[in-house]
Amino acid sequence: MPLKLPRTLPAYSVLEREGVMVMDEELAANQDIRPLKIGLLNLMPKKIQTETQFARLIGATPLQIELTLIRMSDHEAKNTSADHMDSFYRPFSEVRDEKFDGLIITGAPIEHLAFEDVSYWNELHDIMDWTQTNVHSTFGVCWGGMAMLHHFHKVPKHLLDHKLFGAYRHVNQAPASPYLRGFSDECVIPVSRWTEVRKAEVEAAGLPILLGSDATGPCLIEDPEHRALYILNHFEYDSDTLKQEYDRDLDNVQVEGAEIALPVGYFPEDDPTKRPANRWRSHAHLLYGNWLSEIYLTTPYDMNRIGQDRTDLRG
Repeated sequence: MPLKLPRTLPAYSVLEREGVMVMDEELAANQDIRPLKIGLLNLMPKKIQTETQFARLIGATPLQIELTLIRMSDHEAKNTSADHMDSFYRPFSEVRDEKFDGLIITGAPIEHLAFEDVSYWNELHDIMDWTQTNVHSTFGVCWGGMAMLHHFHKVPKHLLDHKLFGAYRHVNQAPASPYLRGFSDECVIPVSRWTEVRKAEVEAAGLPILLGSDATGPCLIEDPEHRALYILNHFEYDSDTLKQEYDRDLDNVQVEGAEIALPVGYFPEDDPTKRPANRWRSHAHLLYGNWLSEIYLTTPYDMNRIGQDRTDLRG
């Protein structure tokens, strides 16, 4: 089944060209199906790129998905036009009385700040609490996942003396997990961050680690109590996203004087003139497809019941 998107959203034409099944709101309204209602709280500066990346992943399943783009109520986007934000995004203050089958909270390039020093932290604090009554399953990505770990479990993030940057091999540590159904024993995942959460502190909080790496630490963490997953790396990245970051960092060298390292395991033969191969796409689709499948199997058909019954509806 297709992903329901406004036809004028830039992601619509991109995904349609790629063969992803998309439908506009008029056609969706004529189908006698309750779509899964998924929200994307987009905290990334490049809104259009990020919304396209996540729409691509959640639009690849047989389920009909209604995607709602959400923004912080009072935070003004500096890298995306006001017209785009006004046309396609709804402030959290407008959707807080609604129910969602799933919510994705993206990363944000503010790792150097303490959580409480982030300008929109108070509202994000409210959103994370709101997920417990209004969202069936939440997926926190990178900084968004770290924020949820901090909020619900007091698991700290730690600043690193170097950037974890590249395409790193990760180990499947929970083959029986429904979220890793179809996964290989190992998979490659793009990583780009200056912070980490530590395995011992995650385990001390009683949270199972589903994917991890000796080089980059925990990656995919399950939080059954709060009906949440946290992924600290970037399955959603395009083939050239790390290259774009590398080129941007190179452009800033003269200004900042920093030494820029090649992304690990990314460019063929570590040659930045060669086109990087995407080695994570299939596992990315598996993970998000499995997440949506679990939502479909367990979410109430009556959306008013979301948040009222914390048990697994499959029994």
